[in-house]
Amino acid sequence: MTATVRTRVAIVGAGPAGLLLSHLLAGSGIESIVIDQRSREEIETTIRAGILEQGTVEVLASSGASDRVLTAAHRHEGIELRFAGDGHRIDFAALVDRAVYLYPQHEALKDLITARLAAGQDLRFGVTAQRVEGAETDRPAVIATDADGQALTIEAEFVVGADGSRSVARAAVSGSRNGYFREYPFAWFGILCEAPPSAEELIYSNSPDGFALISQRSDTVQRMYFQCDPEVDPDSFSQEQLWDELQKRVPGTTLKEGPIFQRDVLRFRSFVAHELLKGRVALIGDAAHTVPPTGAKGMNLAVADVLVLEKALRALLLEDDHRLLEAFPETALHRIWKAQHFSWWMTSMLHVAPEASDFDRLRQLGELRSVVESEAGRRFLAEAYTGWPLEGLQ
Repeated sequence: MTATVRTRVAIVGAGPAGLLLSHLLAGSGIESIVIDQRSREEIETTIRAGILEQGTVEVLASSGASDRVLTAAHRHEGIELRFAGDGHRIDFAALVDRAVYLYPQHEALKDLITARLAAGQDLRFGVTAQRVEGAETDRPAVIATDADGQALTIEAEFVVGADGSRSVARAAVSGSRNGYFREYPFAWFGILCEAPPSAEELIYSNSPDGFALISQRSDTVQRMYFQCDPEVDPDSFSQEQLWDELQKRVPGTTLKEGPIFQRDVLRFRSFVAHELLKGRVALIGDAAHTVPPTGAKGMNLAVADVLVLEKALRALLLEDDHRLLEAFPETALHRIWKAQHFSWWMTSMLHVAPEASDFDRLRQLGELRSVVESEAGRRFLAEAYTGWPLEGLQ
């Protein structure tokens, strides 16, 4: 037996993009069903990066998706670039009168899930999408299996793939074509440790031994990364070796150490799908693109996608106006490729490539000095890091 349900918008993926989209659509009276193969507990406890652009915070707060983001997030008005033994602060507030906020993604997801369930959202955990059919019809459908292993079909007027980098929905949009792809020859070795912050703001450190990022998650938990080989075994380092590796890459700063309770290796990939829209199926968030984490653009770019698509869906479903939907790919890609460039630029400027020559290393230091010694250079970095203007809520 196959259960069939109907809705206006079927959203595959209960990450930031899918949940925020359902939240904004509900504000316009457009019902949706959101499914995710993960459990609620898994979604809310998987720790992810948490730098939110000021515009993202404004969207979450003004839409009612999150009140906690205004009280629990830590406002950062700058970052430090450290190289050649010296630190250089990029003062966001002075340069562009904006800031970023440290608020882990799983905390934002807790807020979104709570808000959607309180509003009566049809949010289904443990439901695995298998494929999307009928993209070029006026009744596309998500073919899935529910939490009990029973077949489920969700018929809709529109389907949105917000199901991450291993998107099932992507095949319905781009077919066998995958996308534009770049893999980097290094990764990040990440740790979570029980210790107070080593610095008030994030430190991005370029050293002869490779890159390191000193960040925080809370007043008692630090998140740190150092550049490593993508194939390294996370368990191959002792805690003492990890602290030695991190400390030597941040000369001039004494790190506050504590028990390390999580470690992982994060590969670096850039991806943009060849197509973001086909008929009545669209891709947003990591289903549409991924970026290296160096520029802190992942969740922020997903929020920007949502604002563009939500406006287009309102026009389509409430006014039968197709123009904004037809413009969605071009509008979204304008920001996506800017974010790809900024993420690539920050990555290439701060990491030591395995094949780097002495010339490459000295040129890289010249590039860093060109940024920190120029107000125009610092302003460009501040503007991109804190986020370009968003479409906004209408």
